[in-house]
Amino acid sequence: MKTKFDELLDFPTVLNFKVMGVACDELPDLIIAELQKHTPGDYSPTIKPSSKGNYHSVSIAVTVTSKEHIEKIYKTLTAIEQVRYVL
Repeated sequence: MKTKFDELLDFPTVLNFKVMGVACDELPDLIIAELQKHTPGDYSPTIKPSSKGNYHSVSIAVTVTSKEHIEKIYKTLTAIEQVRYVL
């Protein structure tokens, strides 16, 4: 990816990732399991259901150490089958 994260941020820093996916009970656990592979830690996600209840928005704060780290997390989260978008 061609991004300017390394120019705009001082690392390490905390970024909030918003993951939107299909409304299922295991979605937060799947997200945390993937994050633990790259950035072990204690996470407490915030979950908001959509107005019709078909989707959940999971917000989670992650300490990132580099531009490559951000990109790796993004790619890992988008690979989860239930996930539709990562912001």
